[in-house]
Amino acid sequence: MSAPGAAAAARELAPQVTLLARFADTAPLRETIEGLAQQAPFRHLVVPRGGRMSVAMTNCGTWGWHSDRRGYRYVDVDPETGRPWPAIPPHFLELAARAAAAGGFPGYLPDACLVNRYAVGAQMGAHRDYDELDMSHPIVSVSIGLPATFLWHGTRRTDPPLTVLLEDGDVLVWGGVARAGYHAVRKL
Repeated sequence: MSAPGAAAAARELAPQVTLLARFADTAPLRETIEGLAQQAPFRHLVVPRGGRMSVAMTNCGTWGWHSDRRGYRYVDVDPETGRPWPAIPPHFLELAARAAAAGGFPGYLPDACLVNRYAVGAQMGAHRDYDELDMSHPIVSVSIGLPATFLWHGTRRTDPPLTVLLEDGDVLVWGGVARAGYHAVRKL
């Protein structure tokens, strides 16, 4: 078994959607996330129709993703604390840049990092990440902890999904023509 990130095999799942198996060393990421959660605690956000998300979330970076009865959007301060989100840690930035480059998107520098915490029973319905002002940047998604089944629907939510088992250290990168693709996570 090779070390995370050591010549990780890049596998194109769909046009401009790349799986980087065992790309990330997750031990330092876990420690850092615990520290981030001390500054911006995990919370279960409310969606516009009033339901509560099963996935707990927090953010770091200049912007944080937020949802409530008013809608989905990026905000520059944590609505629960009134403070700016914690800065994106340097090793997160380095990992995101390396993964984006390996996925075909060199020069990536994120200004927002959404951290989703899935517990047993949590899931994410088919959606697309479409709240950003600049859609030219890729999504870099790092899996930490429990295995999860990721579903890639593509351009239409109703398209039959490609099913991918994501394990600790796997990284998915999508952008370009796939940037607004529908995706989901099955119930853990």
